[in-house]
Formats: sequence, C-alpha cells, structure tokens
Amino acid sequence: MADDIGKATLISYERCPGTSYTDLLDQDTREVPDFLREESNEAMGCEPLDVRRYTSKEFMDLENEKMWPKVWQFAAREEDMPDPGDTVLYENGNKSFLVIRQEDGSVRAFYNVCLHRGRKLRTKSGYSRDLTCMFHGFKWHNDGSIKEIPCRWDFGHLKDEKMKLPELRVSRWQGFIMICEDPDVEDFEDWVGPSIKHYERWRLDECHTIAWVGRVIPANWKATAEAFMEAWHSITTHPQILPFTGDANTRYDVYGDHMNRAITPSAVLSPHIADKYDQQYILEKLAVFAGNKEASEGKADASADDSTDDTSSANPRRPAAPDRFSMFGDEHVISPDDPVFARKIIADANRKAFSAMSGRDYSDLSDSEMTDNFTYNIFPNFAPWGGFIPNIVYRWLPWKDPDHCMMEIRVLTRGKVGEKPPKTPPMHLIPEDEPFVSASHLLGTGLATVFDQDMANLPYVQEGMKASGNGLLELGNYQESRIRHFHQTLDKYLNA
Repeated sequence: MADDIGKATLISYERCPGTSYTDLLDQDTREVPDFLREESNEAMGCEPLDVRRYTSKEFMDLENEKMWPKVWQFAAREEDMPDPGDTVLYENGNKSFLVIRQEDGSVRAFYNVCLHRGRKLRTKSGYSRDLTCMFHGFKWHNDGSIKEIPCRWDFGHLKDEKMKLPELRVSRWQGFIMICEDPDVEDFEDWVGPSIKHYERWRLDECHTIAWVGRVIPANWKATAEAFMEAWHSITTHPQILPFTGDANTRYDVYGDHMNRAITPSAVLSPHIADKYDQQYILEKLAVFAGNKEASEGKADASADDSTDDTSSANPRRPAAPDRFSMFGDEHVISPDDPVFARKIIADANRKAFSAMSGRDYSDLSDSEMTDNFTYNIFPNFAPWGGFIPNIVYRWLPWKDPDHCMMEIRVLTRGKVGEKPPKTPPMHLIPEDEPFVSASHLLGTGLATVFDQDMANLPYVQEGMKASGNGLLELGNYQESRIRHFHQTLDKYLNA
C-alpha cells in the first residue's frame, strides 16, 4: 500500500502563538471525530525549490511523460453523466479521454482517438449514441467495440478484436470518477492510503454539483495550486476575512505520498487581530461576508475594518449568519462570555440551515464540521474539501505552456434525502480578461472576491520566477509543508 501511516510521527515545528485548532476542538459542543484531532506531519528538510519546476518546458514535458500517466486523475462526477450514453470529454496536456456511462450503469473510459487515422472522436462532452469519427466514418459502440468500418473490403487485415478502443482504468469514489492510464498502479483508495477513510463520514457521494466555474490562469498549474495549500497569506491577500478566519491557526497534515490537508478554523478571530475585537465583531463581519456587503462594492482589497450595508449574491458555504448575541442554540446553553461564543453560534445556525436544506439530521455533528475549512489535496491536482457544509472542489490542469493553467472550481451541496440529483450544469468558462466576480451569481460575491485576490498575485509570481536572480524559492517549515510534500512526491515520479 502506498500510504501505510499507522500512527504518524509528530514533528514539533514552531507554531503561531495563541489558540490552536486542537484548543478549539477541546471547546466543541459535540463529540469530535478522532481523525480531526490526530496530527500527522514529518520532517521533510528545508531545501529551496528550483523555479524551473514552474517555468521550464522541459520540466513540463517530464511531468507529461513520467507523472501524469502514472497517477489517478479526477475526470468527472457521477451527476455529470447520469444516463446511458452520457459522455464526458476529459483532457490533460496532450492527452484526450472519453468517460462514458454504459447501459448497465457502469462507467468506462477510453482514449479519444480514432484507430484509423488518429482524429479525435469527440471534441466536446454530451450524449453519444455511438462514437463516430468525423473524418472517414469509423464507428465504435459505447463499450469500445468496433461497430462499423467503412469500405470494409479494404481493411481485411483488421479484426474486430484488434479494433477495440484502448481503455483506461476507472474508479468510482464518493461521487467522483477517477481514471488512470497505468494498469499496474494500485487501486485508487489503496493508492491514496488509509487517510481517504476520512470521507466515509462526510459522504460526498450524497452531494451534487450546483456550480462549476473555470478560468485560464496566467501561471503554472503548480504555482496556482500552491496558492490554495496554505492560509497564512490571508493577512496580506485577504484582509477582509481576518475577522472570522483563524488563518495562522491552520493545522497542516501530510499522509503518505498522495494526500495532505489544511484545516483552517472559521468563526474565530485571526491571531493577528485577536487582541483587538470581541465575539460580536466576528458575528457582524461574518454576516457581512455571508451577505457579501463589502464585496458588492467591488472591494477586492477590502480591509478587516471596511463594511457597507449593500447585499449581493450569497456565499454558498455561508447561509445568512446571525449577527446578534440573541441568536442562542436551542439545545446547548451558550454564554456571551464564552471565548468561542461566535463559533458555537455559527455552528448552530449552520446545523439548522443545512439540515433544513437537505432533510438530514446534523444535530450531533461537531462545531468544527459545521464551520471550518477542510482543504484536502489528493496528488497531483485534485482538492475535494471535506466536511458537511457545501463542499468546494478544485482541479488544476496544465495548459498549452508552463506559464498557464486551467483552474476549475465546483461547489457541491446535498440534495433532499431520496431526491434524484440534478445533472451538473455546464462549466461556466470565465474569459481570461474577466474576474471571478463576473461569476458571482454562481460562487457568491464574497467567495469570488477571494479568488480574484489570489489571481491578482499569480501572474506576478510567474513573471517573478522567470526574472529571479538566484532561481530559488524558500519555504516555511510548517505553514508551507504541504507544498514541500507535494514536490517530494512529484520527484518520486520524475526520478523513477
């Protein structure tokens, strides 16, 4: 098994002073799952990274040759293709694949290439009665078997068995459809390792996609992904979320080679401003974010103290937040003198709101799972958030050169118990010259503004790496441990 961590060795890195995530768990009003309490990190050295990992065409080619064919890739969600014949086109670099729902409900994946003269069989997702090459008319059944060879008399040397479309491996996990080119790689869940069992509690297979947004980013796919692997940039890049985000309190864990996580507390003051404000301030500012009052003014550079009275589209992860101490939980007495009063109030409000939305009982779920951000990454480019409130999913794909990538963001939510989930809406592709707030109707203005703040950095990160005098990047030991973990795993593939 690729990841047999048992009880991980805990390395004692320096941490931000103040309340830790574990301290917050100790004050939770409900029982907390053991896997949220357990820390898992390891000594990974402190060597700098070479910028050519992000800027070099040769390095990109090496990834395409030695890494991408050897890993499991997130190709689709079940609700993208609910019916027989539904076909998803998934492309990464110079590879093109078709993921097809079969008549018996199973899923198969094939290389999207005609075996005659090499034309792509499909250029977009949609329904397939069969797979027809638009060059000469060769046809395949959706199970990959040959259906028709035009002018068959001229192809007497081709037997039907030889004309089966080459097939990839498929794994269906938590509503995600994963594919892998290599027949010798371990099954997906074994490849990720025991930590993947965290999701058995969260059941993302009960969720469906309510929003899907993509945009080409002028930065390498790894540099873009790494902007979402640590939270401590928030003090400079996202100052408006400091009143309700424990950015520097974030817990970072690594598991084996293929999974890591960051748990960023919510409904708490950032350690950077913890001595300046009270619990009421947290509730007020979180209510603003849920209603997106600052973002509705277009304030991508909004500070922690800015506020207005305008309201725009809502953050799908934050229902309208209570902003007064009068909002007490029904079953648990919460004192306004409690140092995590706001966190408990928000957790209780989320339990009620999301229970009403889904028809599920959330009364026994921990405050942490009702408030915090569980940002898991599955190597190399897939980040399905954990927890019970609407889940964000990131996917980063290499683009046509090392200086660009496609970033996709999905929002998953739970439908009503017993209801058939709706089919995924088409991905909304944001033009390269437009901001994420142009998709506020899908993401909520507050969340879209956060993405725009990140995107404001990335082009200059890419340009700066290419202009570097020493060609090196230095990483923090703890807060950037997920980045180092990612690169050490990448090196295992490239050096194999």
